[in-house]
Amino acid sequence: MPNQTREVRPHPTPRHVLSHDAGVLAVPAEWDLLPPGDAALSRRIKQDGPTWTVIELKGRKRFSRGIWAPAIRIKALRIELELERRDPAYQRKLEAGRARRAEEQLVYVGDFRDAVLAFLNFHPTHRFAADAMAERIAAHATPVGSGTVARTERIPIERRAEAATIAWMRHQTTGYDSMRIPLVKGKRREVRRLLAQRSVKLLERYRRGVDIDLATCPLSRALMGRA
Repeated sequence: MPNQTREVRPHPTPRHVLSHDAGVLAVPAEWDLLPPGDAALSRRIKQDGPTWTVIELKGRKRFSRGIWAPAIRIKALRIELELERRDPAYQRKLEAGRARRAEEQLVYVGDFRDAVLAFLNFHPTHRFAADAMAERIAAHATPVGSGTVARTERIPIERRAEAATIAWMRHQTTGYDSMRIPLVKGKRREVRRLLAQRSVKLLERYRRGVDIDLATCPLSRALMGRA
């Protein structure tokens, strides 16, 4: 078993893990747990030989609880990485990577904002409302690590923009955040579906260019900070 790389689950017994295909496994005596937090070291540990990656599942979310691997290998790779990080060339490489990611993020924010505008498709009469709304949704949904639908690559950007818009409206133009929803399976999903329908109807008014009572419209009030 130690020579096989696998993903495992935490187990209450110290130095034991749970494998979906092998049951409860005892961690080899010569192995240590590398805590999460150093992505570069974790990546090298995984590439260098067999490891057991501990993943805890909470609903649909996955949380890393560390990587079990030979202690001598963890120590050697940690020293190797520390020496590399002291090299000025390594620092220049890091700075170049940060600059590249910052540029990519800037481009993505702009693309996402445009996708939101395309989904809104407001009548020219409400162009300023569309611009303000797109700016706010993009600012909220696109930060790296935000965990929002805008950060997933599993669906096209057009669908991400639609989902992010409906989610933003749910929190900004409805009473969702203060609702007391019964703890019944499927009830929260049902409430979200109904609120989404209400949001779509509201968007249609802006798309048709009808007159909007700015004092009472929940979207107008949200954009003016009075929701």
